[in-house]
Amino acid sequence: MNLHCLVTGALGQLGRDLTATCPPGLEAMFLGADDLDVADEDEVTAALIRLAPRVVINAAAYTAVDRAESEPERAHAVNAQGPANLARIARILGIRVIHISTDYVFDGRGCRPYRPGDATGPLGVYGASKLAGEQRLLEALGPQQALVIRTAWLHGATGANFPKTILRLLGERDRLRVVADQVGSPTWTRPLAQALWAAVARPQVGGIHHWTDAGAASWYDLAVAVAEEGRALGLVTREVPIDPIPASAYPLPAARPHYSLLDCDATRVALEQPVRHWREGLRGMLSELRGRLPEPPAD
Repeated sequence: MNLHCLVTGALGQLGRDLTATCPPGLEAMFLGADDLDVADEDEVTAALIRLAPRVVINAAAYTAVDRAESEPERAHAVNAQGPANLARIARILGIRVIHISTDYVFDGRGCRPYRPGDATGPLGVYGASKLAGEQRLLEALGPQQALVIRTAWLHGATGANFPKTILRLLGERDRLRVVADQVGSPTWTRPLAQALWAAVARPQVGGIHHWTDAGAASWYDLAVAVAEEGRALGLVTREVPIDPIPASAYPLPAARPHYSLLDCDATRVALEQPVRHWREGLRGMLSELRGRLPEPPAD
């Protein structure tokens, strides 16, 4: 098989946008977790030998941040051992691996956007497992054969995510309380997928890079924007007050970084991709979501 690219985690929200944006003429295969469990070394070895892709985009991940605190073995199996399994056979076969990581590798105590070379310090199991995956991949393959792209606060028209949760709650509740002292960059999976395809076409780009939509927002800011953009698109029909609260008022099993903006300047230059503000990305995602909904019945 003359396969150029293999995408793992193809049924996640990023994986689905990778499928939707695959460049014409590029021979690619998209495998979900049922087709390929990256935590299973034998499965990974057999698949890469059989398919012999030139590039693997590893979008497979355990992303249940809070559940990871009670399921550390599974989180590390997918997020740490998975990249290690890919790296072991990729090194033998000369396959390039592009791996998706997260802002949660940082402790959030910074005061400027994190650069790829900044010190890491994950606060929970999820971030620690993703950091371990980065390290194992790069230790095995080096920057000539491996590219790690950290991203943050992903949302897409498919799958579960924060904006879609807010949309649902705006239809169910009379008032919302949303954390306002955690800041990041909400990122639409569609332009991230396009950036990843640009990376496939640029084998000279390696090591650790960052990619998010531009701008900064708190979860509260994002919730308010969902309400505003949702009303403009007809997805929200009720006026629901949204109150800002500190993270301490909404305790969760896993600690989140209070500040996790990522410095993406070098990546935008390397991949020659345009900058999109997070609000524009949110509008694009919600517009796509609106287009997927059935038309209301005629009167």
